[in-house]
Amino acid sequence: MNRGWSCSKLPWLTPPLIIVLITFISIQPTISTSFLNNHYTTTSNFSLSSSVKANPHRILSNFPNKKQSNLQRIEASLAKARAAIKKAATVVTNNSIEDPDYVPSGSVYRNPNSFHRSYLEMEKRFKIFVYEEGDPPIFHSAPCYGILGLEGIFINDMEISRFRTRDPEKAHVYFLPFSIITLINYVYIVGSHDWNPMYNTVRDYIKVINQNHPYWNRSHGADHFMFACHDWGPVISKSVPYLYKNSIRALCNANTSEGFKLSRDVSIPEIYLPHGTTEGLLGGPPPSKRTILVFFSGGVHGYIREVLLKHWENKTEDGVKILKYLPKGEDYNQQVRKSKYCICASGWEVASPRMVEALYMGCVPVLVKDDYAKPFSDVLNWDKFSVDIPTKNIPQLKDILMAIPQKKYIRLQKNGVQVRKHFVVNLPPKRYDVFHMMLHSIWLRRLNIHIRDMHNEM
Repeated sequence: MNRGWSCSKLPWLTPPLIIVLITFISIQPTISTSFLNNHYTTTSNFSLSSSVKANPHRILSNFPNKKQSNLQRIEASLAKARAAIKKAATVVTNNSIEDPDYVPSGSVYRNPNSFHRSYLEMEKRFKIFVYEEGDPPIFHSAPCYGILGLEGIFINDMEISRFRTRDPEKAHVYFLPFSIITLINYVYIVGSHDWNPMYNTVRDYIKVINQNHPYWNRSHGADHFMFACHDWGPVISKSVPYLYKNSIRALCNANTSEGFKLSRDVSIPEIYLPHGTTEGLLGGPPPSKRTILVFFSGGVHGYIREVLLKHWENKTEDGVKILKYLPKGEDYNQQVRKSKYCICASGWEVASPRMVEALYMGCVPVLVKDDYAKPFSDVLNWDKFSVDIPTKNIPQLKDILMAIPQKKYIRLQKNGVQVRKHFVVNLPPKRYDVFHMMLHSIWLRRLNIHIRDMHNEM
């Protein structure tokens, strides 16, 4: 079923999801995780018999002439990718790898050679199966505009992506294409405070997937992923224990204090697209043309902004411009383009579009967030193009920024312009843009696990 590229903008009705009762397929997997980037590591094992635990290679060694299964071929291919990436990480220069579009370099990358090789290996090997079960608007569709538009854009890009495979036996990961936004819009009754209908919809969908396919139960969801920009995504994922504990959750609300796991989950940037595109959002003047030291404008949404405004609202000393609301006639984007530093403070949740807005317009992001996992931090060194200020240091905000030497500020600003390409939404997607960076983060998480189908090996 090829739905093509379309985003939902108008509501329509859908028949209720039919609850299908099934018996889960009993297959015992071995899943181990060891992230290529030693920045994050974790290990986990599911229940196995004592003999297999003692010698995990015993089964295959007893059948030396047994033909490799599809899963074994996939794991062998991933092993080659891991080896190539690790080898690239030790290379001093990257001149041997040609790329017609872009060759990562510079301090903005933790290891540019490793990232480049990993990206090329992803393009060469990565295959994603999108489950076709489920009907719009809750499945396969979401709005592609506004503050949560990236959710719909990703779902629709994934439907037509060249990384998509129609053969689930060739897939490295499996996408669960339900939308948290449309789930809330069509299932949740406003004011009811009853989340059970949303929980049940996700549970029922996983049951349907299990009835039609063996892949979820084969890995207990470890090679499956969901995608959610809405703040309720992490909580709704808890409705299915394995989805919450094992699956890859790509989330805007990447809060490590609320169960977000750095080695398994993926932090995605929240990007405000008023009209569904980046038109008018990209670019800004050089540092010499920026007259405002630090800028923020936003309502009191959460504790951090309350503290920020308490100390700095309407204090215009030394180029500080921090307001609850802009005066009539002033344009928000123009103020960002006039500013050296832009405050990106958490609201009710840790995610905020201000971070990407700053990068889009050449303003150095000042992150005032607690427990936030920054997007693409496996690859990008955020210290080279942004400033972190703990909540407790908000009263010293001006002093901290003014203490940054001009040369360092110029480097931060220049580096921010360099990494901007990784946060840009292109329609259709282009290499190294935000869609591909999100896929690359998912690719890294898949490289981090090894899945064995004990049922087929025996």
